[in-house]
Amino acid sequence: MAKLYIDSDKYGDQGASAVVDAYHGAVKELVRRRLDELGGDWASFVFDKSYELVGDKDFAAVEKKLLSTGHRFDWSAMISVRERPDVYKPATGLGEDLKTFSFEHPEAVVAPKGSDGREQRGVGDNVVKYPKNLIGTARYIRSSDRVLELLTNGVPDETVAIIDDSGGTLTAPILERFKGVICAGGTVRSHLGILTREYGIPCLMNAKISGIREGDRVEIECTAASKTAEAYQTGVEMTARVWRLSQ
Repeated sequence: MAKLYIDSDKYGDQGASAVVDAYHGAVKELVRRRLDELGGDWASFVFDKSYELVGDKDFAAVEKKLLSTGHRFDWSAMISVRERPDVYKPATGLGEDLKTFSFEHPEAVVAPKGSDGREQRGVGDNVVKYPKNLIGTARYIRSSDRVLELLTNGVPDETVAIIDDSGGTLTAPILERFKGVICAGGTVRSHLGILTREYGIPCLMNAKISGIREGDRVEIECTAASKTAEAYQTGVEMTARVWRLSQ
């Protein structure tokens, strides 16, 4: 019988969460079962038969089993919520006009307006620590049509781009013109995080915000410490705040 070994010294044996452990466990069990059915060795499975023996239907079954427990995935891109509302945690205000839609993340950390006129509307992972906070105007950029519009007409001064996707591909043609970026997905090591660091643009990744609309004046706490790889691995919170300013 062929065996599948996991190198715990290399990858660690502390799970990220019970849900992640359950999902990974189901996938590992699936691979073990199919490897046993093949009756060969690990190399022949990986380089020859894996695409035949483990396919989309198998992973769909694993996902279905997880969803049957009531679990719903966190969303980062609005298109995910639109196309599969039964799979992702709900987001309110999903109107047709994506420019007027504001993120209403269920885990956003908010606080009442202070005496300085700032109202905390969320947090995110700071990519680079800068000497002072950034203030700009929020603009939602979540479609190729919006990017084309800004390419044609120009990116307004002081734009703080609010983006769904952490890949950076969508906004690449206009990225260097942003004053700041707030991204709902990814980590400080995601493609978008790397690009903004190279361009010297303050950026928060994995942002959970609520109540910020197109045209609002916002402040990003980019003076906060940059989130480290160790913090991600150990689950330590290292967040920077986002404020909506009085108009």
